[in-house]
Amino acid sequence: MKLKVIVHEAEEGGFWAEVPALPGCVTQGETFEELLEGLYEAVDACLSVDIERVPLAPNDRVFDIAV
Repeated sequence: MKLKVIVHEAEEGGFWAEVPALPGCVTQGETFEELLEGLYEAVDACLSVDIERVPLAPNDRVFDIAV
């Protein structure tokens, strides 16, 4: 999966970024490397689902896909 990310220079220094395809998915970092690490964590958190809260029928199957 590829996502577009917009990186901004923060007024106080460092960077912040947003992922328009995932509203509310933002992160910041003092360096670009910190920002990139934070982006992976933020996207993972925005896409993660607590499967235990989803009602499943006995014949339902849950699996991961890569896109």
